[in-house]
Amino acid sequence: MTFDNYSKPTESELEILQVLWQNGPSTVRFVHEALRKTKDAGYTTTLKLMQIMAEKGMLAADKSSRSHVYRPLLEEENTQRQLLDRFVDAAFRGSASKLVMQALGNNKTSQEELNEIRNLLDKLEGGNA
Repeated sequence: MTFDNYSKPTESELEILQVLWQNGPSTVRFVHEALRKTKDAGYTTTLKLMQIMAEKGMLAADKSSRSHVYRPLLEEENTQRQLLDRFVDAAFRGSASKLVMQALGNNKTSQEELNEIRNLLDKLEGGNA
C-alpha cells in the first residue's frame, strides 16, 4: 500500500508503525509500553493516534476481543522507500550520491557497515541486486 500526502506518517505515527513492524499485531497497551521506553507519552495519546491512523488507512483494528489489536497496513520497506525518496528529493535535490556522501562523512559509519555498503555496490555494479 502506498500513501499520499494525507496519509504520510508523522514522526509519532512512524514510531507506532516501528513498534508494530517489529512486534507484529499488538494492543494499544503493548504499543504504549514500548513507546514509554523512549519517550513520555500518555496512554490516551497513543490510543487516539492509533485510532486516527486506522481512520487514515495506516492500521487495521481487530475489535473482536475486549482489547483491540492493531496491525499495520503500510509495509515497512515501501514506507521507508517512499519517505527516503521524498527526503532525497527535498534535502538533496534528488541526488542519492549527495545523501550517501553526507551520511558517510559523519564519521559514525562502522567498518561492518562500510563492508555491507561495498557488498551492495558490488552487487549493483554486477547487476545482481
